[in-house]
Amino acid sequence: MVTLGIIGVVSAITVPTLMQNYQRKSYVTQLHKVYNEFQQAALQYQTDRNAVNLKEAGFATQDAAANFVKTYFKVVQDCGHDVSPCFPVSVYKKLDGTTYPFSGPQDNINTFVLASGASVAVDSVSNDNSFIVLSMMVDVNGKQGPNVVGRDFFGMYLYQNGVIDDYSVLDGDPSGSNSQTEVVPAPLDKETREDNFQRACNSSRPTWGHGCFGKILNDNWEMTY
Repeated sequence: MVTLGIIGVVSAITVPTLMQNYQRKSYVTQLHKVYNEFQQAALQYQTDRNAVNLKEAGFATQDAAANFVKTYFKVVQDCGHDVSPCFPVSVYKKLDGTTYPFSGPQDNINTFVLASGASVAVDSVSNDNSFIVLSMMVDVNGKQGPNVVGRDFFGMYLYQNGVIDDYSVLDGDPSGSNSQTEVVPAPLDKETREDNFQRACNSSRPTWGHGCFGKILNDNWEMTY
């Protein structure tokens, strides 16, 4: 009986941790799949247009961003400029329990559900001073939970050199808001990604869903937070 009691106590301690680790690995696996799909599609997009970079290839308008998804991905649902019903909720949680509103319709985004089950929102970045050509909000498991920024919801950014990375702020607002005066090209260095994580992902400050993806890149595709 004593032995069974000890086994029961150990199981009660270890099983929740094992489940959490399994869930984290599952989210990262799904994120990696979406990442690879976008990376391959971007390369094909640039190759098809015989362009030296993605900005030259034509990522200049929101229509181009929407057509990119519809051409290079298997789309099972196209919600246009509406967030719902392609995304499961209009308000996500952040890691600290605060809320992240994500509602629509919004003219500057197009939302889709892919054959993989991921929900994606794309936004063409037309700012001439930006190295970023496309921002992507991704819920890696679509209708399933937990609907938390940094668990199954991430912001990823496609740069004109074809690299997908986190959002880069070289001289942003130190209070953590979304304002920026300059961005740096990808790949980002580890310090920039870590700063994004602490300032945007691991906080209640307003974000574009960014800061979490870079931390996973820093930690070799592991969700260590």
